[in-house]
Amino acid sequence: MGDTRGGCCPPMDLFRSETMQLVQLIIPMESARLTVYYLGKLGLLQFKDLNSDKSPFQRTYAGQIKKCGEMARTLRFFKEQMLKAGVSPSAKSVEETEIDVDELEVKLAELEAELTEMNANGEKLQRSYNELVEYKIVLRKVGDFFPSAQHSATARQREMELNQMVEESIETPLLQEQATSKDLSKQVKLGFVTGLVSRGKSMAFERILFRATRGNVFLKQVPIEAPITDPVSGEKMEKNVFMVFYSGERAKNKIHKICDAFGANRYPFAEDRGKQALMISEVSGKISELKSTIDAGLLHRDHLLRTISDQFEQWNLKVKKEKSIHHTLNMLSLDVTKKCLVAEAWSPVFATKQIQDVLQRASVDSNSQVGAIFQVLHTRESPPTYFRTNKFTSAFQEIVDAYGVAKYQEANPGVYTIVTFPFLFAVMFGDWGHGICLLLATLFFIIREKKLSSQKLGDITEMTFGGRYVIMMMSLFSIYTGFIYNECFSVAFDLFAPSAYACRDLSCRDAYSIGLIKVRDTYPFGVDPAWHGTRSELPFLNSLKMKMSILLGVAQMNLGILISYSNATFFGNSLNIWFQFIPQMIFLNSLFGYLSLLIIVKWCTGSQADLYHIMIYMFLSPTDELGDNQLFPYQKTVQLVLLLLALVSVPWMLLPKPFLLKKQHENRHQGQSYTQVQSTDDALSKANHDSHGHGHEEFEFSEVFVHQLIHTIEFVLGAVSNTASYLRLWALSLAHSQLSIVFYEKVLLLAWGYNNMVILVVGIIIFIFATVGVLLIMETLSAFLHALRLHWVEFQNKFYEGDGYKFYPFSFILIDDEDY
Repeated sequence: MGDTRGGCCPPMDLFRSETMQLVQLIIPMESARLTVYYLGKLGLLQFKDLNSDKSPFQRTYAGQIKKCGEMARTLRFFKEQMLKAGVSPSAKSVEETEIDVDELEVKLAELEAELTEMNANGEKLQRSYNELVEYKIVLRKVGDFFPSAQHSATARQREMELNQMVEESIETPLLQEQATSKDLSKQVKLGFVTGLVSRGKSMAFERILFRATRGNVFLKQVPIEAPITDPVSGEKMEKNVFMVFYSGERAKNKIHKICDAFGANRYPFAEDRGKQALMISEVSGKISELKSTIDAGLLHRDHLLRTISDQFEQWNLKVKKEKSIHHTLNMLSLDVTKKCLVAEAWSPVFATKQIQDVLQRASVDSNSQVGAIFQVLHTRESPPTYFRTNKFTSAFQEIVDAYGVAKYQEANPGVYTIVTFPFLFAVMFGDWGHGICLLLATLFFIIREKKLSSQKLGDITEMTFGGRYVIMMMSLFSIYTGFIYNECFSVAFDLFAPSAYACRDLSCRDAYSIGLIKVRDTYPFGVDPAWHGTRSELPFLNSLKMKMSILLGVAQMNLGILISYSNATFFGNSLNIWFQFIPQMIFLNSLFGYLSLLIIVKWCTGSQADLYHIMIYMFLSPTDELGDNQLFPYQKTVQLVLLLLALVSVPWMLLPKPFLLKKQHENRHQGQSYTQVQSTDDALSKANHDSHGHGHEEFEFSEVFVHQLIHTIEFVLGAVSNTASYLRLWALSLAHSQLSIVFYEKVLLLAWGYNNMVILVVGIIIFIFATVGVLLIMETLSAFLHALRLHWVEFQNKFYEGDGYKFYPFSFILIDDEDY
């Protein structure tokens, strides 16, 4: 799908896709890149891959694509760094400037190296800074409790040694005991380890220390008030300052290993008070110096990132274009002389002159001695489908394409969808108050579309913004049907004239319509407001909406069958006209067209005839007299004729077509035992042609007959089920109306009746949220999905094959972030 841009193209025609042609381009090597670049700017060629048998690494321009991939990786790295630093790429429009790719590659590599080095240096400095901050905290905290902790640890150590000596004194000789007692004071010499450990791990840290040393340690922990940055992870976390006293080298080694296992950072500590003060002073000075250095580095890095951000979008677009150009060049085949590239591509016929002009300009600009050759190829391959759309029609076309892309030059239901889709939605959503709310919300997107189209929106917002013109049409039609139903938030108004009816007495509103007297001319447009609020409102509106749903459904299904006639005429398929279009029209209108006629006659005449009875006994007892149910003369005869025509149309659809197709196949291949030898390309193209199998040598009659049988059964049963399916218009309209009444009467009017300002405000708030959440969002989505189903199933299955493939031209406008 493409948008019409500029005045180069003929007027838009959505009914049939553009006439396409397969063209061959022979491009000299020296002008190949510039030619593809100009064609990408034009955006009207869909290239075929002529190297599909080769892997990506075997293609001619694999090296250039790898180079572009590396530059794209560098740009992604820049983008990540800018996001972390809070620097956004320049939002100003990207101007088309010629940048040399090799120079850009060198520049990007230099900037990446510089930025990587700055990041590495910054991380080292930041880690050193965080370590010094922790060290300063350790020095201060440990300095506060070190003397008392050392005294406690020494006393505990002496106690443990005395206990051990008492246990061993019985077996110790007298002289050895005397020597031991003399050296007791010398043995109480304790080492210590200080540092920080995560508060979440502190209990486990203490438990493991106790078990590993069998309790021969003294641990003191003090929590730090504020979280601090961990030097290793760089994350803020809560920590405890710890100090462990130990005795012996083995205990020291165990404590160091446990600290490493728990990620506890160890720091040296001096016992002397003077040395402690000197160390705190030195650490504070280093922290101040590091802080200044880090700030200067961040300032320099921020300046570099801002310099990158000014040109980021320009570089990014250049790399995307270069990569897409070389992707396209890899789809071209190298001729035997290796002096030119051969391309095959689909293009619209109207673009022939533009393509030739582009080829000529590329040859001149690249100073090529030989110009590119453009020629049209004749093929039996099915071309892609291309509809030129604008910002208004593109969303409606996407609704159709979501079901299936139209076959080449098949009638496009998107033309009718522009009107029928919002209209059927409005039949289910009819309320002009809700329609105005939808319209105001849509106008916000339409007025600000230029600004919003350049922004990154969320998934739901982006989807809503893309369908803004669909919602606008839906809201306009909802206002129109709301005027017909005379409903504004379920309230009726005398908009076009006073009501034609008046109450005969005060009990009128509790009676049926017999309590109303007609005192004026008929209400000029829509439902008379007098119907609202009476007991007969629901039966009257039910009957009206149900019959209206059948009329709309039969009309749209007839439109679908008429479009199938247009397709058959366009493709010259007379069999589909005589054995598909005609019997389908007869069958549908003999039954449901006749029902629609009865509804209109009953409305016009005011008859009390029972249409259910007429339609049921038209099949069960077609020869019985109609009695009071007769609406016009000779109705019984007309019904018999219509019933006979409906019965005849079923074998008419089923039997003749398979036999006539078989006869056509035999006539086509009669006397062709010896045929001219075809080229490989012709044979392949013929094998790919005619998806229904009528062009193949073998004709499977049973397969064709079964296909026709399925098609006939589907249409006959579908005529009934599809007509019944349109009753969803009545059901959804009724549900929307009744929900509006519930919210209005049971929330707003109920709150109003309390004569309390607080209750009234609460009631208004609940009413607004209920209206927006349920009626304007959920009911809109529900009616949208039902209208979508009616178009995809009930309407499009009458004529739409939808087995084509979309035209995706090579265009720089369509370059997507995920692809390049």
